[in-house]
Amino acid sequence: MKVIAFKRTLQGTGASRRLRIAGQTPGIIYGGTEAPATISLDHNALYHALKKEAFHSSILNLEIDGVSQQVLLRDFQVHAFKQLVLHVDFQRVHAEQPIRMKVALHFINADVSPAVKLHAAIISHVMSEIEVSCLPGKLPEFITVDLADIDVGHSIHLANLVLPEGVTAIAHGTNQTVATASVPAGHVAAEEAEADAAAAPAAGAAPAAAPAAAAPAAKAKPAAKK
Repeated sequence: MKVIAFKRTLQGTGASRRLRIAGQTPGIIYGGTEAPATISLDHNALYHALKKEAFHSSILNLEIDGVSQQVLLRDFQVHAFKQLVLHVDFQRVHAEQPIRMKVALHFINADVSPAVKLHAAIISHVMSEIEVSCLPGKLPEFITVDLADIDVGHSIHLANLVLPEGVTAIAHGTNQTVATASVPAGHVAAEEAEADAAAAPAAGAAPAAAPAAAAPAAKAKPAAKK
């Protein structure tokens, strides 16, 4: 991804304010063997680029006066309530030096998992990104988490992820949980109530016997003749 920047000579709060009024965002490039360099970028272009996931986890080709160098986005500051990017930081990268970067997780196949298909479970994404270490050329845009086999009561952990070749996950704990599957409490209660109703005997005693047939009425005897 290409980013156009401009050299910035004036520094300080006043100079930065004037840049923002002019539609520019102040920034800095650091790292490597070169000295840090102050730059400015077109605010609108930067604002829209920050909305793209790849801009946060890809090697960027930053061009200044026709000279391109590879960098990573390391930090940016935005206004508390305005749609305004106040400052941006980039770090130079070199092809032979490993980097550490946070990469987004993309979850797939939740709808075909046993947890969802058989139990109407909810799959919770405990993590949305992980930190990885790799050479700049190996940095993935995102990492896919396949949920096809997850069932109720089971979890996917950091060690279960399939990482691209040359990429290592950096754990911040013991086998961190990435996703879990569980059935909502209300759904469990409803299933238990249905099971209890099906197992319970029919309410009431045995069915009442059919009423006995009424005895035939006695025939009236004829009156005796006098």
